Amino acid sequence: MPAPELKLNIGEVKEGARESAAYGLRLAAEHLKSESQKQVPHEVGDLERSAVASVDEGALEATVSYDTPYAVPQHEDLTMRHDEGRKAKYLEDPMNAEVDTMRDLIAQQMQQELS
Repeated sequence: MPAPELKLNIGEVKEGARESAAYGLRLAAEHLKSESQKQVPHEVGDLERSAVASVDEGALEATVSYDTPYAVPQHEDLTMRHDEGRKAKYLEDPMNAEVDTMRDLIAQQMQQELS
């Protein structure tokens, strides 16, 4: 009986792993965006609506940003008063609290691809 043959196309494996990592990053960034929007200061909603989650698939980097002239001061100034549940550090705190969930989202996508 001939020995079983295993053929592996490393290029396809690498491409699939990269694509799944990029998709996992997108899920993680969207998760962070969603969690941060629960804490972002809210008066009329402009700051909340300015949130963007993006992924640079080439660099495998994800970004969540808020794009208003007052986004950074609202995030950094701990002396500002906000409605209940809304606060400064609305992006940093959820990022720190959700890091394990975001890692899991990325890992699940890669595990699915590689299994």
